[in-house]
Amino acid sequence: MSSSDLGYAAPSSVPVGVDTTRASIARVYDAALGGKDNYEIDRLVLQQVATRAPEVRDLAWSNRNFLIRAVRFVAEQGGVTQFLDCGSGLPTAENTHQVVQRVNPDSMVVYVDNDPVVLAHGRALLEDAPHTHVVAEDIFQPGQLLANQEIRRYIDFDRPLALLQVGTLHHYNADDGADMMREYIAALPSGSFVIIAHFFDPETPGLTELAQKMEQLFIHSPMGSGRFRTERELMAFVEGLELMPPGLNKAPGLALCDDWWPDGPRLTPLNDVEQCIAGLVARKP
Repeated sequence: MSSSDLGYAAPSSVPVGVDTTRASIARVYDAALGGKDNYEIDRLVLQQVATRAPEVRDLAWSNRNFLIRAVRFVAEQGGVTQFLDCGSGLPTAENTHQVVQRVNPDSMVVYVDNDPVVLAHGRALLEDAPHTHVVAEDIFQPGQLLANQEIRRYIDFDRPLALLQVGTLHHYNADDGADMMREYIAALPSGSFVIIAHFFDPETPGLTELAQKMEQLFIHSPMGSGRFRTERELMAFVEGLELMPPGLNKAPGLALCDDWWPDGPRLTPLNDVEQCIAGLVARKP
């Protein structure tokens, strides 16, 4: 069933420019996290994927919890005070600015998105936050984003910063995404960090089949995107960077999001869906 067949009407509270007959990446994530800023079309995407992967909402929680731990690490251990959060999505519990500004209240956070709902909510919430800003831009057009004067006003590209692509690159369908990330990384000064979380194909029996099924359901849903890439494909995003170890006595590299420096011992095993999202943190020498 296509989105046009669903016949959803926009409620009166919908911000100008929002098409409620098309699923939004940000709103689908909001629905997965139990938020209220989503519409029936967004919930339909989750329902469709849940027919094959009942724990699909765990992808969103693995993604969010990884973000919290990764930005805290970069703020505390990396000493970074500038954060460029690409495709930030709708505000939820423990956003980037809340985590890093507990470490350093003067840390600057710029959220970048082009979803009208995200922009409306973000600007309303952050109107009186001098160190946190929301900028409208297409995160899959790095040349355009990096030249944006509003971003340049708040982020000093002569000093180390953290670039976040958390839960975003798997919605980039144009090619493998490595060239796009090289353009971003070339603009980062030495000492900067790149944080990535991405849908993952573990290339193991059972899990690969699950990843492929979820990918097809996401791509052919009203959302239209959601690629599950392999370790080789994900490592191409950070070519030339120094990878951080994902845990105590672990070699630097990629890890499942839930296994990247967890806050404590695991009392229950990860389910199959939680083994299909991975993250990494890398530093530019």
